[in-house]
Amino acid sequence: MTLTAASEQAQTEVVDLCAELIRFDTSNPTSDERAAADWVVDRLAEVGIASELVESAPGRASVIARIAGDDTERGALLVHGHLDVVPADAAEWQVPPFSGEIRDGYLWGRGAIDMKDTVAVMLATARHFARTGTKPARDVVLAFLADEEAGGKFGAHWLVEHRPDLFSGVTEAIGEGGGFSFALDDTRRLYPIENAQRGMAWMELTANGRAGHGSSPNDENAVTDLAESLTRIGRETFPIRLIEPVRALLEEAARLYGVEFDENDIESSLARLGPVADFMQVVLRNSANPTMFTAGYQTNVIPGKATARVDGRFLPGHEQELIDTIDRLLLPSVSREWVNHDIAMETTFDGPLVDAMCDAVRAEDPDGHPVPYCNPGGTDAKAFTHLGIRCFGFKGLKLPHDLDYGRLFHGVDERVPLEGLRFGVRVMTRLWQSC
Repeated sequence: MTLTAASEQAQTEVVDLCAELIRFDTSNPTSDERAAADWVVDRLAEVGIASELVESAPGRASVIARIAGDDTERGALLVHGHLDVVPADAAEWQVPPFSGEIRDGYLWGRGAIDMKDTVAVMLATARHFARTGTKPARDVVLAFLADEEAGGKFGAHWLVEHRPDLFSGVTEAIGEGGGFSFALDDTRRLYPIENAQRGMAWMELTANGRAGHGSSPNDENAVTDLAESLTRIGRETFPIRLIEPVRALLEEAARLYGVEFDENDIESSLARLGPVADFMQVVLRNSANPTMFTAGYQTNVIPGKATARVDGRFLPGHEQELIDTIDRLLLPSVSREWVNHDIAMETTFDGPLVDAMCDAVRAEDPDGHPVPYCNPGGTDAKAFTHLGIRCFGFKGLKLPHDLDYGRLFHGVDERVPLEGLRFGVRVMTRLWQSC
């Protein structure tokens, strides 16, 4: 892209926009998004973009705006990002997590990569188009959403249920979950573009037993039964299930490395793929991890009840396998119920939008190789599929080869490279102009 004064302005201001966003403590569930949402409305209004702020509950605010495109007959593109973040313990960080501090070529703070970086890129690109009078190839609907980190009950899912009119005419969407670089070696990078997601099966387990004195034998101890069930779940290794996006990424990585990929011998094939193998382990199978345990109120009292939470995730087409496995591992005294149960997703890796995403990456990074990808977690895309929208994950972020991007999600010292933000604006600008 030939840099103009206007595009340089967008690449400069994206850093400031992201820093300001980080300074809003939108920790979910301890804070709300209203102040950040008001700020987004103001940043859009400064350049003449009208928007609508919608509150699903007091303080739980989302912002929607529509930018008219050249071809209004085509289905619109939804570009969505969330305003909330997970909490951060300042005592664990090198910098205050809501300071938006710039250090060593990075912008630091909670949300720097999940996902106020992308929200800032969305804003900077929209402001650039408005300032220059540039129109996207088709209508672009921008959604700045509440509550993604807790499943979207007050954000995307609420909007889909109560305000589907805001997404009228939208046929495709891009959000978080893909479009970041992954180093193959010193010069080449994969750009995984999400076209699938594992489903979400968060569950609460409850063991009911016989209460009694802590000094007495008790073969109906709820704590013991629940702990044993959780240990079984935590030690379970689910079988490999090679879904198409995972297969395609692994085959392309093998081609680039010049090694054989044999789907009938996955373990040997992975051994030949170096860091790609570690990166992809999480989407080769279902998973279930115990995360919370609550029981008792006194050391000398055996409680009659114990509860725990388990984070279950399932690959597209393999939900029942996860459920059947969990039920097999539970002791008879332990029951389960859903805390958050949401779909897995998969779409084909083809069409003009896919071509445009791949072209935008290659134009800005000739050593970049876009590939299909299955997101191991979940995003607001799960809600938008209920409107018949075809969803992808694509943020356009080039990373230094020595940055362990995956460990920064919900981790300590979250940070985004300044050049990565600028790269994102260039990629997003190209995408809107061509998709």
